[in-house]
Amino acid sequence: MWHLLLLIGAFSVFAEATVHRFDREKVYRVTPRNEDEVHALNYLANIMQVDFWRPDSVELVKAEMTVDFRIEADKCSEVESILQHRGLNYEILIDNLQAALDRQLDNHARVAGYHYEKYNSWEKIDAWTNDIANENPRLVSRLQIGTTFEGRPMPLLKIGKPGQNKKAIFIDCGFHAREWISPAFCQWFVREAVRTYGKETIMTQLLNDVDFYVLPVLNIDGYVYSWTKSRMWRKTRSVNAGSTCIGTDPNRNFDAAWCTVGASRNPCSDTYCGSKPESEKETKALADFIRRNRSTIKAYLTIHSYSQMLLYPYSYTYNLIPNNAKLNSIAKGAIRELATLYGTEYTYGPGAATIYPAAGGSDDWAYDQGIQYSFTFELRDKGRYGFVLPESQIKPTCEETMIAVKYIAGYILNY
Repeated sequence: MWHLLLLIGAFSVFAEATVHRFDREKVYRVTPRNEDEVHALNYLANIMQVDFWRPDSVELVKAEMTVDFRIEADKCSEVESILQHRGLNYEILIDNLQAALDRQLDNHARVAGYHYEKYNSWEKIDAWTNDIANENPRLVSRLQIGTTFEGRPMPLLKIGKPGQNKKAIFIDCGFHAREWISPAFCQWFVREAVRTYGKETIMTQLLNDVDFYVLPVLNIDGYVYSWTKSRMWRKTRSVNAGSTCIGTDPNRNFDAAWCTVGASRNPCSDTYCGSKPESEKETKALADFIRRNRSTIKAYLTIHSYSQMLLYPYSYTYNLIPNNAKLNSIAKGAIRELATLYGTEYTYGPGAATIYPAAGGSDDWAYDQGIQYSFTFELRDKGRYGFVLPESQIKPTCEETMIAVKYIAGYILNY
């Protein structure tokens, strides 16, 4: 018996050892003032592992851009020395990432069940999709649009009063595994929709006349991995032929000027575009669903974090879309309404010019499919917490985002 206990104990230690900890790892912010300082950041990325939080990769860094990045503990002093030597001013946003992660989950006595003001594991979210559909059969139905690389079903919720010839709005969350506030919003949206139907005029009108398709998490495998193995994981978990590096960036994997700018052909990169457009089972499932329902889907909203931005196409080119003025006006109105609750400031505009050029994104792809109203939300915050947004900010973030989404949905309903 004791042999078995020893074996179990050894396995537990091994399993625990495979969980990535972030003790004493730091997150830095720099704003390179010129090309020499941009080259200094490229030099850093060449000699060591640099996890870029904003922008997504060193290739996207340019002068006057705010750059946030994570460095492993044993490299921090070397990084600071290089930055000082090259004359770059830097700020330490997070001086011990593991401590910040421990604080992110505000209530250490975790609630056993499901909670809208907590970050929920995939198991809880999956169970919730069943529960919310079963509890609200007149408003919510649950579909499966595909399976992930690791074989997990991909549930989609359809919210709306049954009716003929209704317009539809597609909302997805959880493209990038570490952006936990994103799935939290999709769950909040569904809860608020069913909770306020029949009580609030705007939501009642919306659900009577519009169907919402809500994909709570696109990148389920990556999300599970971010909970169980490495909190900072971003990509999918697919195997790449000829490489030991895992995963593809799902938001570089769509057939929208695929892999031409702001994406990498290196499977080890966080912005790896995949072997071909829709190489990932997850992105193909989403694209197939939208293609099948293209005649009714009038708007596409994809929820990311962080940087407090509301973006619209294009990201793959600086060329303005034909209805740029209209989307600009809608975005301006949406962020004006968003700010009325907590004063949160958002910027807005075309993706390439407002944040950085990047090809293969789902918003550009949806727009090119003929969905005229395509928006990307980058939720809170601007970098103080980044991907480690505390649970105490779930409620205010979701409340203000809800206002902006309802503003956009109201436009779709009326026009």
